[in-house]
Amino acid sequence: MQWITDAIAGTVLGFLAGIGTGGGSLLLLWLTMVRGMAPEEARTVNLLFFLPGALISTALRKGQGRSRYKELLPAIAAGCAAAAAVSLLGRTIDTQLLKKLFGALLVAAGIREILYREKK
Repeated sequence: MQWITDAIAGTVLGFLAGIGTGGGSLLLLWLTMVRGMAPEEARTVNLLFFLPGALISTALRKGQGRSRYKELLPAIAAGCAAAAAVSLLGRTIDTQLLKKLFGALLVAAGIREILYREKK
């Protein structure tokens, strides 16, 4: 029965991530606070959570003629390599430091959003 709750939570969080409201951050909270998952495992699941959406988005944009695989493949390869490297690195860094770094990232992103001006 737990899988039904997880499926509903995953669907809601996937929707929130798709509209840019921090579904990944909420997924981390769900996995660690509700499901009791270790932070290291939750980070790995969080990375995997975005792969299906990224694949679908890539295919849709390709179908719309907005991107070419010749341009996408280097970005996809670099993104996958970086995600794997950071995931492995995250297992060796203290969790408290990671929380502080993530908080700083969120603050910086918030400041950028507040100060952002569209270029003409």
